[in-house]
Amino acid sequence: MSKKPVRIGVVGYGFMGRTHSNAYSQLEHFFETDHVPVKQVICGRSEDKVKAFAEQWGYADTETDWRELVKRDDIDAIDICTPNNSHYDIALAAIENGKMILCEKPLALNGEQGLKMVEAIEAAGLPNLVWYNYRFLPAVTLAKQIVARGDLGRIYHYRANFLQDWTMSEELPQGGAALWRLDAATAGSGVTGDLLAHNIDCARWINGDIISVSAMTETFIKERVHQETGEVHPVTIDDACAFLARFENGSTAIFESTRYARGHKALKTFEINGHHKSLSWDLHDLNRLAYFDHDVPGETRGWSSIHVSDGDHPYTGNWWVPGLCLGYEHSFVHGAVEFMKSLDNPSAEKAYPDFRNALGTQYVCDAVLESAKTGQWVEVKKA
Repeated sequence: MSKKPVRIGVVGYGFMGRTHSNAYSQLEHFFETDHVPVKQVICGRSEDKVKAFAEQWGYADTETDWRELVKRDDIDAIDICTPNNSHYDIALAAIENGKMILCEKPLALNGEQGLKMVEAIEAAGLPNLVWYNYRFLPAVTLAKQIVARGDLGRIYHYRANFLQDWTMSEELPQGGAALWRLDAATAGSGVTGDLLAHNIDCARWINGDIISVSAMTETFIKERVHQETGEVHPVTIDDACAFLARFENGSTAIFESTRYARGHKALKTFEINGHHKSLSWDLHDLNRLAYFDHDVPGETRGWSSIHVSDGDHPYTGNWWVPGLCLGYEHSFVHGAVEFMKSLDNPSAEKAYPDFRNALGTQYVCDAVLESAKTGQWVEVKKA
């Protein structure tokens, strides 16, 4: 059967532009889908850089204005790999021009923007995905499957963190192309929208909806030079955030994230404690899922380590022989695969977060920031 091309226009040639381009390049080599991505157009503000990117990654054409990109007849889907404050405008323009959308996380600056994006794309009936990629790592997907089977029994606790240390220097400026994550006007928030959003997505996917939160945030360096003005401006993002949460299933949670954990570049973990079993995962050892089974006889009972690389584990049978490892980049390939599979069979249940699902995560982030400001427990809106 002949393949059905999905001609993609990617907006942004930075870190995420590379990860998504790699995913589109690798998909057909390892997975069989009727719909296949075609690297049609790469869009970015610098003509020299965007042409160099197109040559390196094999894009057929380039644009320097996303407003022109979304109008093109040779584009089926827009992939938004830009800073958070542009997601809303690009998405609405793409929807108006009848394009499918794959959007980087978080969905928007806040839930108000996110809701408008959801309403617009659902009214248009266009397929859509948000790139919460960590759920597509095989060990994380296996954790989801184990919990969904009910193997853990009643869930009591979920705890997660995401720790970094790259913003600790007082000399580091805010804003600009490289450091927009430190500028609240562009990013919307700090670690809450950048890092904790990933943890919240995985938690909601694995353990169900979060219904209320109690949070605290801290900004350790209060002022930084802004790269676009050269002047000192207040820092209004959250450098660190910790919050308690209650899930709809009655379990409780603790989440923590910071960019001031000296020695940690990307420590991302979660642990789930059930009545019968527990699970734990660490991004630094991303191919392993730690597993505790209380039903094992006492003399041999203890934490075991599942190397998630066998042919019957999620996604791994499409790659190498058992025992060989996958990496961060493969999560994006798997996300692209799931999107193409949903185009193959639109009536099947989606195996990826769409705009509405990502709006639920956005609402949790909003509630966390509100709680940190008020010092009160805050109920989370339903998406």
